[in-house]
Amino acid sequence: MQRCTSRIAWLAAAWLAATAGAHAAAGERPFYLGADLSYVNELEDCGGRWREHGRRVDVFPLFHAHGANVVRVRIWNDATWTKYSNLADVLKTIRRAHAAGMQVLLDFHYSDDWADGDHQVIPAAWAAITDRDALAEALHRYTYDTLMALDRAGQMPELVQVGNETNGELLGQANWVKDRRPIDWQRNAALFNAGLRAVHDAGRDAHTPGHPVPRAMIHIAQPENLLPWFEAATRAGVTGYDLIGISYYAKWSRYTLAQLGETIRALRATYAADVVVVETAYPFTLEGADASPNLLGADSLIPGYPATPEGQRRYLLDLVQLVRDNDGSGVVYWEPDWISTRCRTRWGQGSNWENAALFDFANGNELLPGVDFLRPPDRPSGSRPSGSRPSGSR
Repeated sequence: MQRCTSRIAWLAAAWLAATAGAHAAAGERPFYLGADLSYVNELEDCGGRWREHGRRVDVFPLFHAHGANVVRVRIWNDATWTKYSNLADVLKTIRRAHAAGMQVLLDFHYSDDWADGDHQVIPAAWAAITDRDALAEALHRYTYDTLMALDRAGQMPELVQVGNETNGELLGQANWVKDRRPIDWQRNAALFNAGLRAVHDAGRDAHTPGHPVPRAMIHIAQPENLLPWFEAATRAGVTGYDLIGISYYAKWSRYTLAQLGETIRALRATYAADVVVVETAYPFTLEGADASPNLLGADSLIPGYPATPEGQRRYLLDLVQLVRDNDGSGVVYWEPDWISTRCRTRWGQGSNWENAALFDFANGNELLPGVDFLRPPDRPSGSRPSGSRPSGSR
């Protein structure tokens, strides 16, 4: 009886915590379908070209024409090893997305490098800050100042991620998976609440006419981690998020697609937040265009979905339907644009993702049928997906 009573009390607290910061949507809840296009500017500078029906295309209007209503873009604090994914580069991407008629999800990594489920490394500029409240203030100020800079340019994002795949402790010092130190939830909650508050503060103070307060997202990698993480976060007092983001890659998850659906439904039943599969991808081939190793190989395949263009398409269409069937709110493909070019990453020349892009490297980077997930069959052809921006609205 005591366990049952505690569980009921926790569920009530969880609902209130999420409700406290959630925006009440007027009318139908938006359903987000889109792509993370953070690499596009860099790939264009490296000579990257994409095609549809043999003609060169700009991927921003291309994806919108096929049904996309959101573009995701990452931002690093001070990545001295690259000239991309900084404020200037992000502003360029946001302008292109808005000009094409799509909303923007800005993804704060809160790091000078990749942050993910295994790594949450504090930016160098903040590494000496040991006082929790001072660090929370630094995170709040950086988030707020970045968003207000975008607002002054007339490019406030509609959605904002407070951290990227924050399975470990935000602003950590080392490899969380290797060290497996318990999360200091007092510290973690203070940092998350500072970031979430900054999103809403910037929305309140924005000057862009008619722009709504951005919706704030917390993003966790792989569905098996979501319910335990949010239970701990709720107990610690994390509040003010409007969306829950999930990364789902079969290679790195123990869960099946069916279990992903069950997780989405459980999150929706427990928290007053929309749930989006904000990262996913699937290979259309196991071949490659360069010597840089593919991240998604045979170990990424799901039975029934071969590494073929049609297998990739079917995976994406079925994933969108699964998310809808379980009361979720969207699917975003991670870097469908990451084709092979002459440039190098730290992992080698070319791309580690060209076999999981939505463009066929063996056919001049021709658009693949997987793009159909942006306008699934139950959506009437030519209809505007919920959440789209009217073209030319900025």
